[in-house]
Amino acid sequence: MLRDSNDQATIQQLRAYEEGLKHLQQQKFQRAKETLERVIQGPNKELADRARIHLRICGQRISGSAQPSAKTAEDHYNQGIAMMNLGRWDDAREHLDRARKAAPKADHIVYAMAALDCLTGEAESSMENLKIAIHLRAENRYRARNDEDFAFLQEDPRFTELLYPEREGASG
Repeated sequence: MLRDSNDQATIQQLRAYEEGLKHLQQQKFQRAKETLERVIQGPNKELADRARIHLRICGQRISGSAQPSAKTAEDHYNQGIAMMNLGRWDDAREHLDRARKAAPKADHIVYAMAALDCLTGEAESSMENLKIAIHLRAENRYRARNDEDFAFLQEDPRFTELLYPEREGASG
């Protein structure tokens, strides 16, 4: 019974998160803020963390400061991910580029660049960044296998070779 109520709370949290993002995309920052504040109270920590990122954006937009005050590589990474979630590709790229310059060996930043490249149809750059992210951290290979951000590359044989090296030569 407890599990059912926790599952229900997670579903409500997810719905609130989606509603908050919708308000954010519509630039209804006060409504987005109110909705995202509910998300933070929910049981799913990952959703709560994502909501906090979007809440910072809402707070900045409400207070009138259009430019976020990202200082560290992680700040730029988080801002880049938030912009990706909003479909603001140029803003996302700007922040992820800054994050990468500040932390060139941070696999999660390179992985995010690969995802952004794929989402924007830049297959070559996406493949190169994904290759680097996997080199920096092998677990990124498994993560990319189920990441819908890479759907554009699913039919590319190089993508398959990169993500499933154990198959190499088996289908030749």
